Amino acid sequence: MQIRLMTDNDMDSVIDIWLAASIEAHHFIPQEYWESKEKDMRSVYLPMAETYVLEEAAGIVGFISTVQHALAALFVHPSHQGRGYGRTLLQFVKERSSKLELKVYKENENAFRFYSRHGFNVVEETIDEDTGQAEYIMTWGEH
Repeated sequence: MQIRLMTDNDMDSVIDIWLAASIEAHHFIPQEYWESKEKDMRSVYLPMAETYVLEEAAGIVGFISTVQHALAALFVHPSHQGRGYGRTLLQFVKERSSKLELKVYKENENAFRFYSRHGFNVVEETIDEDTGQAEYIMTWGEH
């Protein structure tokens, strides 16, 4: 297992993981919404972030993206979830940060529990303007 900076050659794998995991985790948002965001992920969000991939012999199984102190994305392919990859990626970033902030949908209970278990606390509840869904703003570290 290796964690390394994402390269341009990783883009298709990262997009595949993001889309599959987003659709599965966010059953309360139509699949078409995520499919409509693929171009923005590819051309805007991933290029502006610092993204690390977690690679196994079979290929990339997950990734994490940060933009300054914002944890912008943490996704593990659904077929590889439950094996500690998300924890490994989060720990990797926490070791390089003094503080992190993220947004998580209130209905995404698995992700909310994951972040709570790893030291994140809710500081605010807001509504995501794009989807109309309630979300928590959570922080970790020195705030």
